Amino acid sequence: MNNPLSSIRVGTGAGFSDDRIEPAVELAERGGVDYLVFECLAERTIARETLTRLKDPDRGYTPYLAERFQAVLPACRRNGIRIVTNMGAANPAGAARAARREALALGLGDVPVAVVSGDDVTDLVRANPQLPLMESGEPVESLIPRMASANAYLGADVVRDALATGAPVVITGRVSDPSLFLGCMLHGLGWSYDDWPLLASGTLAGHMMECAAQLTGGCFVDPGRKDADDPVNIGFPYADINTAGELVLGKLEDTGGRLDLMTCKEQVLYEMHDPARYITPDCQLDITGVEFAQEGKCRVRVTGMKARPRTPTYKAVVGYHDGYIGEGEVAYAGPNALARAKLAEHIVRERLKSREFSYPEIRVDYIGISSLHGMGNGRPEPYEVRLRIAARSPDRKAALAVGFEVRTLHVNGPAGGGGGSNAVREVLAVKSILIPRELVTPRVSVEGNL
Repeated sequence: MNNPLSSIRVGTGAGFSDDRIEPAVELAERGGVDYLVFECLAERTIARETLTRLKDPDRGYTPYLAERFQAVLPACRRNGIRIVTNMGAANPAGAARAARREALALGLGDVPVAVVSGDDVTDLVRANPQLPLMESGEPVESLIPRMASANAYLGADVVRDALATGAPVVITGRVSDPSLFLGCMLHGLGWSYDDWPLLASGTLAGHMMECAAQLTGGCFVDPGRKDADDPVNIGFPYADINTAGELVLGKLEDTGGRLDLMTCKEQVLYEMHDPARYITPDCQLDITGVEFAQEGKCRVRVTGMKARPRTPTYKAVVGYHDGYIGEGEVAYAGPNALARAKLAEHIVRERLKSREFSYPEIRVDYIGISSLHGMGNGRPEPYEVRLRIAARSPDRKAALAVGFEVRTLHVNGPAGGGGGSNAVREVLAVKSILIPRELVTPRVSVEGNL
């Protein structure tokens, strides 16, 4: 049985799959955290890793899993820190085995791992083709022939149950980002899963920390306008929270970045579609009354969050094959660079047309001029410009032709083209559906001996 604490500290070990590793080590070694959470799944990640697993059944989890566990596991074991992570992606059980191998190689013995599964709802989607897509309202049936994966966002209750096994490491597949953090609070503080004020506090804490350095200055810095200390070595955040739900966000003072009212106000709005009704698997969060108060360097108290009962559905992301994108790039420099780049675009378009290729979608960027805001008027003539042409097609041969034609410009003109590149990649797109909760069965198992 778990004996709840009066307060706990939950740290962020990663905010995405390719995040830095050193800040997590700092928290593990001297951050005084009780739980270290690694959030490593983007929307398309599981679809990508599902394809990886089809090629190798032992894979399908986050590629940096081994490096992260090598770096943080010794300190976590030494300091009694529980690890919670969704690095399992499309293969949580395989990820658990990989983590245990790293523990053995580090001389830490047989470290048991609790595995959360049940998020894979591919068969449920096939059995319920009438479920409407959130983006269009059309039945999901149209995507089923091209479906690569379908995963529901599980909630904090299953994370709590996994921690209750006593395993020092919990590895999940798809779990809602804030739920990874809230699950630690449900477990460590003994909260009820129906105490909405407490769930509001824990969900907001998870939302604030889920992207790691975004809260501590990473996406905040704008030189000369919004500066931060030592942006080379930004520290990751932690949350101090007690049984009453009182929440203080912080970071180690001797690490880079900043954590203050400004960074918190920016992060609280991140991906917040409706501030009065931010829907998670655990509750509907209301941040319209949230207030931040500075409590010292790198410490901010958060109050005023509210929550309403959770919805009767889980959101699920359906990953599907959506053709190919072919692209090519070439650079022009010196006088008249933009005119030469425009002529290059015309040549490529006409060449593709003469070869009888057509594309449902084609995009042209003059990088540094038009990529974000279009060409505009009155801008100074650039001295250098990089042309990028990309096109989508269901036909791989048509996609390959785009980069090929751009590549041929090196010797076929216009003058002065160089530094070219070309590529083709398979597109894994995602759309969302809602699945009734009663159809989804989250499960917890343990790899190893407790």
